[in-house]
Amino acid sequence: MSLPHCPKCSSEYTYQDGDLLICPECSHEWTQGEQAVQDEQHMIKDAFGNILNDGDTVTVVKDLKIKGSSAVVKVGTKVKNIRLLPDASDGHDIDCKIEGVGSMKLKSEFVKKA
Repeated sequence: MSLPHCPKCSSEYTYQDGDLLICPECSHEWTQGEQAVQDEQHMIKDAFGNILNDGDTVTVVKDLKIKGSSAVVKVGTKVKNIRLLPDASDGHDIDCKIEGVGSMKLKSEFVKKA
């Protein structure tokens, strides 16, 4: 059984002491249950609950007005090679390039995995 890497510093040298997992490099302590909850919180899901990954292709499920422009991203527009932003505070957790529009950020609640 291999132990998970440290969630704080990503060290591979974690060890187990009873129910706790401990990182010798940054002294972070956590339990397996806490790790599962943290992993679940960092997952980004589409409008239908499918888990998204970097590099996925998604389809827009709602017409999206582009702020500061009269352009619109239409329903059914395919967006290739997305990049996820798990720490997005404004809800725009997908960074992508849309053909004909350019670089922009999307909210995962308005896309579905293709």
